Amino acid sequence: MPLSDYEIVIGLEVHVELKTASKLFCTCTTKFGGVPNSHVCPVCLGLPGVLPVLNEKALEYAMTAGLVLNCEIAEFSKFDRKQYFYPDLPKAYQISQYDLPICKRGWVEINIGGEQQRIGITRAHLEEEAGKSVHSGTNILDSDYSMQDYNRCGIPLLEIVSEPDLRSSEEAKEYLETLRSLILYAGVSDCKMEEGSLRCDANISLRRKGETELGILAELKNMNSFKAVQAALEAEALRQAKLLDQGEKMVKQTRTWDEQKGITVFMRSKEESSDYRYFPDPDLVPVQVAKEWVEQLRQNLPEMPKSRRTRYQQEWGLPEYDALILTNSKEIADFFEQTMAEYGEAKTVSNWVMGELMRLLNQEKLEFADLKITPSSLVKMLKMIDAGMISGKIAKTVFEEIFFTGKDPEVIVKEKGLVQISDTAELEQIAAAVLAANPQSVADYKAGKKQALGFLVGQMMKETKGRANPGLVNQLLSKELEK
Repeated sequence: MPLSDYEIVIGLEVHVELKTASKLFCTCTTKFGGVPNSHVCPVCLGLPGVLPVLNEKALEYAMTAGLVLNCEIAEFSKFDRKQYFYPDLPKAYQISQYDLPICKRGWVEINIGGEQQRIGITRAHLEEEAGKSVHSGTNILDSDYSMQDYNRCGIPLLEIVSEPDLRSSEEAKEYLETLRSLILYAGVSDCKMEEGSLRCDANISLRRKGETELGILAELKNMNSFKAVQAALEAEALRQAKLLDQGEKMVKQTRTWDEQKGITVFMRSKEESSDYRYFPDPDLVPVQVAKEWVEQLRQNLPEMPKSRRTRYQQEWGLPEYDALILTNSKEIADFFEQTMAEYGEAKTVSNWVMGELMRLLNQEKLEFADLKITPSSLVKMLKMIDAGMISGKIAKTVFEEIFFTGKDPEVIVKEKGLVQISDTAELEQIAAAVLAANPQSVADYKAGKKQALGFLVGQMMKETKGRANPGLVNQLLSKELEK
């Protein structure tokens, strides 16, 4: 049977590192990098006799994220010991939450083909990060040995577990992008996948269309981008469909993604929750949260993407597409609004942000934090266009220079001699020379081929290296050709 005869069922477990200054149960720094095993202490190494103390800021961030994800915030929750033996876990158990998580029963909305689709959130719970295995090869599959760096041990994690509501790799990717956007808006994590502060494990199973019982799942690990998650899910769906067609019995297992070969590879059999032997951590008291604290956090939530999209359309008259693109990223939306505070033409600002700014960010693979152009410098450049100092075409050159150097646009225009030519007498001389050099185009125009004007305008712009005022050029050439 082809894959189209099956229904794909996907649930995602997203791990988000909360951006606290110190770890979840000790005062060690959470700063990324550092000499291996230099950001550690007896608490996060799990040495005998130490006592963990909960980081209040981590709890606050967890609840804030839960509110953004439309979760119920538990008035009473607790921490448990999740026991398993793995080299990156020095005390042989992880402090996590099991039956009483801090956040539960939430949802997010994703846009699929123009339709809103609600994806359930089973739970979002706090736990401590494990260490990092440093492999001798490029990944675990081609390595002879691994070393352990425990700097990450104890960093606060929020694990967000979705319901099995996703039905394709495309939906999974859209869910991840939406979730990342919401977490960034909440301000609780930087969500940098390249630094491991946002990671995703995927559970996927297949069932024949029309069936309601879930199939036997495989858990996919070690995917370092949304694109990799999508590709791994597609490959695993094909693998499972082939096995089901052959009548093979599916086995619950954990698999890793081999990006070079484009396949998933068996790692180990999948554990059940009972295998972890959860029990309440005796060193940590239960967490009791006052309703007033939750309401205070709710009142202080930043404006979310959906609300911003509505406002951009209603207050500034932006098209739905522009509003959607601008609000997908909090940094982009903030940049847009700061520019709008100084320059009132929303569609003009939107075109430059969505066009040149986002193009260069993607082209150079830069983080928004690395941006050198500021809203004020963009506003100054836009006002130079309005004043006739530079043309729209020249402005793109100026914009790139601001983007890469951070220079003032007026300085750039002066240094590069880019001031627009609007002197009528000077342009009349250039127009006469262009007409004299292109008699065939002149004849074509007089014969009714009006498109010849565009060619002549292009020749004038070429002669002036793009500095001529386009409106004035069209006016002068039309006047001369109509004689």
